[in-house]
Amino acid sequence: MKCFDCAWAEEVVDAVGVCHHCGVGVCLRHCHVALEPGHRLAGVGQSTLARPARELTCLTCHFAMAPVQQAEAKRSVH
Repeated sequence: MKCFDCAWAEEVVDAVGVCHHCGVGVCLRHCHVALEPGHRLAGVGQSTLARPARELTCLTCHFAMAPVQQAEAKRSVH
C-alpha cells in the first residue's frame, strides 16, 4: 500500500499504517500517532484499560478532530 497524501503529490512512498478514522494509507511524514485510553465492554458498562493504546491518524483527520483547532476557529470568527 502507498501513502495517499504522497500519491496526491505524485510521489511514491510506502504506507506504514492506515488512518483510524478514514482508512487511507499513510507514511511517517503524513501521520499522527497518539496514545488513547483503551476501552472494553464490561458487564453493563465500559471499563478503561490500564495502558493506553496507539491510534494512528492521517494529518487531515487529526487536524479536523483536534479540539485546539476548533477553539482557534471560534476565536477567529468573533
